Amino acid sequence: MKLRYILFVALFAFIFKAKAQETTDTSFGKGLLNLVAKDSSWSVKFAPRIQFRAISTWDYTGEKYAKPEQNFLIRRARLKFSGFAYSPKLKYKIELGLSNRDISGGNQFTSNAPRYILDAVVMWNFYKNFELWAGQTKLPGNVERVVSSANLQLIDRSLLNSRFNIDRDLGIQLRHHTYLSEKIILREKFALSQGEGRNVTSGNLGGHQYTGRLELLPFGTFSGGSEYVQSDLKREQTPKLMLGVTYDYNDNAVKTRSNQGSYMQTSTGFYETDISTVFVDAMFKYKGFSFMGEFANRNADNPIATEVDGSPALDADGNPTNDVVLIGNALNFQAGYLLKNNYEIAGRFTTLSFDEITGKQDQNQYTLGISKYIVGHKLKVQSDISYSTIENDKGPIAFRMGFDLHF
Repeated sequence: MKLRYILFVALFAFIFKAKAQETTDTSFGKGLLNLVAKDSSWSVKFAPRIQFRAISTWDYTGEKYAKPEQNFLIRRARLKFSGFAYSPKLKYKIELGLSNRDISGGNQFTSNAPRYILDAVVMWNFYKNFELWAGQTKLPGNVERVVSSANLQLIDRSLLNSRFNIDRDLGIQLRHHTYLSEKIILREKFALSQGEGRNVTSGNLGGHQYTGRLELLPFGTFSGGSEYVQSDLKREQTPKLMLGVTYDYNDNAVKTRSNQGSYMQTSTGFYETDISTVFVDAMFKYKGFSFMGEFANRNADNPIATEVDGSPALDADGNPTNDVVLIGNALNFQAGYLLKNNYEIAGRFTTLSFDEITGKQDQNQYTLGISKYIVGHKLKVQSDISYSTIENDKGPIAFRMGFDLHF
């Protein structure tokens, strides 16, 4: 652990010593450091960011709301490096997470080490509009998950995302886009991955994970490629729309949420079942108004974990594990309007509906948020309040506020 800190300090000391006598013309939000080799054989952009959060939660006891529980936390603290190597056609991205939320989740399959690495991926534009990606990065899943946590319209992502997303994994991806007409664009994205999430260092317990996504942009590209940025900060002067559909198949998955969730164990090893996940989503922007809609569905061949003989799965101590794949549906609708003074009002409605065998309760959540964009998403202050219902009964109320600083 100490060695890692020493390496970070040494890196920063070297960078700032090298640049101490120079003045950069890079403006705020364009990266803390931007370098290009004299022979143009490589480049690097270094962009750290932090997110601070303050949260108050009121739980409903059945008769009244209890006193609030409060929490301050560094939700994210990350170091991002990107650029090209050898040729502009060979790009890379490295993103490291330093907050406890980012590095938690280590187990024997991550060598019992903190999960520092979020992204470590190389992207090769090897022929015309084709790109081959290799490494660890986000799978081409629901639009909300692919949107960076630095570019969110509300304090954090929805319940649909936290329960159904397929997140990051290790493998390869093939991406292509074509113009069906002067403006209409079709994008195809395919991924073959290990199927057990990020930072796995040993084994492939089940089969592999296969992901395919199609995106249609009928009115052309968004300004500045902002289809994966929430809020219409570009104030699109003509309507812009992206429609997407994703199908994900995890062969012999061993986790309760495809490549996410907890491992499903038996007395002799791991329970395996085929899990499929479908997303249908849309992103729309026009003159300060933005809308995002998502549908998610997850299914499994045999969702309840069992032993080889079909009896309930037991752990190594002979106790029932009660492991079950989290199958069901979810809807998420989110909209906002950006005022001329760069304040934005946004609202979100999310509903989760789980199959009865999961033992999970259905839930609705209503969220209202206000944001002030000082330098777009690079420097902003946000707050939101959420009210949830669980099986149509009163649920918790949560108020959150915080700021983002992204170089």
